[in-house]
Amino acid sequence: MKNSFWQKEGVRSVLASLLSIVIGLLAGSVIIVIVGCATPSLGFKSAWEGVRLVMLGLFSKGRDAVGNLVFGFNPSSVGNMLFRATPLIMTGLSVAVAFKTGLFNIGAPGQYLAGTAATLFIALSIPVSALPGWLIWMLAFAGGMLAGALWGAIPGLLKALLNINEVLACIMTNWIAANIVTWLFDLSNLKNIVENTKSGYVYSTAYGLEKVDGVWTYVAGAGVRTPKMGLDKLFPGSQVNGGIIIAIVLAIVVYIILTRTTFGYELKACGSNRFAARYAGIADKRSIVVSMAIAGALAGAAGSLYYLSGNTEFYWATYQSLPAAGFNGIPVALLAVNHPIAVIFSAMFMSMLDIAGLQLTNLTAYNEYITDVIIAVIVYLAAFSLVIRMGLGKLFLKRRRASEAAQAVSKGEGDKQ
Repeated sequence: MKNSFWQKEGVRSVLASLLSIVIGLLAGSVIIVIVGCATPSLGFKSAWEGVRLVMLGLFSKGRDAVGNLVFGFNPSSVGNMLFRATPLIMTGLSVAVAFKTGLFNIGAPGQYLAGTAATLFIALSIPVSALPGWLIWMLAFAGGMLAGALWGAIPGLLKALLNINEVLACIMTNWIAANIVTWLFDLSNLKNIVENTKSGYVYSTAYGLEKVDGVWTYVAGAGVRTPKMGLDKLFPGSQVNGGIIIAIVLAIVVYIILTRTTFGYELKACGSNRFAARYAGIADKRSIVVSMAIAGALAGAAGSLYYLSGNTEFYWATYQSLPAAGFNGIPVALLAVNHPIAVIFSAMFMSMLDIAGLQLTNLTAYNEYITDVIIAVIVYLAAFSLVIRMGLGKLFLKRRRASEAAQAVSKGEGDKQ
């Protein structure tokens, strides 16, 4: 019996993800309504505004003179959404690539930090008068990817050679990376900017190293930044830059490698069954190490693209903890069912919820933590996507059999007549 369109694995995966999103949004809306109706100072009107902002916060333009919410195309919010989505696309790809090889890369935060440190050291150490800005940018970006790849290869080697669970190895390398990066920045001579309102030293590629009166000094506006590529004209007033284009191109490259090359086939074969792949002549140990190195390079690229924007500042003191961007790649990959192209859209959706949370906080009495609840529900359901896909498959199969039975009965009655 030939499978119908609705019984195809890809279709059911998309439907499972969409169902998770819808249920998550409904759960958040219910919470808003309950809180609004139970709080006298809020009321149903405030609850209705909260629901609208959760659903359409990306397109909120604030309030008019009368105080009513106004919706429409908001280039600043859309641009900021794309900027926030850039590192999420990269960390989502990092998790997805490892999963295709049967590995769970929970080490993206440490790889992200390794890429960040390498990028900032290169970008802030090379005088902008010594090399063209685009070349410094390329070196910093490549250095970030290389550092991430090397850090990602460590749990890969431990898994391949000693059969140490990659989750345990990644957790340990995460905290080692956090402390090493903190220590390196603390010891470095890159303590270039001190602001009175900050608790520690600030590192930003908005500042570049130049010689002023014979003294090497960090000068504002002389740094190395990711080019805007015309996106600032499309989304004025936002932080968006060409990093989103680079992230999308890398996602497409990863998709082509995994689906159109022998190398990608070997990686997926190793993920499906490591021992069967070895029997078929595939170097399974090499595939594990290479897969984790690629995952690390993508996570390192996330840190590079984020901090090469020039819009962001890195505080060495705060990174004694792990960056959330590394962990957020896990729900992005789960929602995308580890498909490289779908990662682009799931990352944008997660970023859209972040923007909606900010609008909710700024324009109503609610706070952005409601969107965290929505994300948590979506991730929880996405983790059970296999069960949802199986349920959808049984539902569609049952409906198809009922339809075929009805057609058979109708045909039999026609033959009798």
